[in-house]
Amino acid sequence: MKVRVEIVDGDGEEEILVRTKEPEAWLIDQLLRLVRGRGMLTGYYADGSICQLAPSEVFYFESVENHVFAYRIKDVLELKCRLYELEERLAGTDFIRVSKSMILNLLKVERFVPVLGGRIEAVLKNGERAVISRQYVPQVKRRLGLYAENKMEKDA
Repeated sequence: MKVRVEIVDGDGEEEILVRTKEPEAWLIDQLLRLVRGRGMLTGYYADGSICQLAPSEVFYFESVENHVFAYRIKDVLELKCRLYELEERLAGTDFIRVSKSMILNLLKVERFVPVLGGRIEAVLKNGERAVISRQYVPQVKRRLGLYAENKMEKDA
């Protein structure tokens, strides 16, 4: 695949052209998110200041007492949205719902550790740990390619 960038003068119209033999929906979706400016999120610090943040910077999003927070390596920002809205917005990315109150960035996970009760613990690259509730374990395993869809696949 070739990538070509052409710088246009101040009057030229910006354009993105994708030429492909077989369109890949995920790639087109990512390009559309980027073009529409939907990739960045607005976060609020406790002092009221505002920051634009890229989802790729976030280790996880958590809902606490009807407030949604984005946890980055050195700080925590509040978002003015609901967790389900954020989940919809991040569909098709490296984020996955792991409990009623948390969405996890799979790219920030160092390893997964099984724990009692059918749950899994995600050890993050910043040293934090996030528990994946039993209800979401099959979905996470499927996403990681570790889960047989039916009993016949398990026995094979």
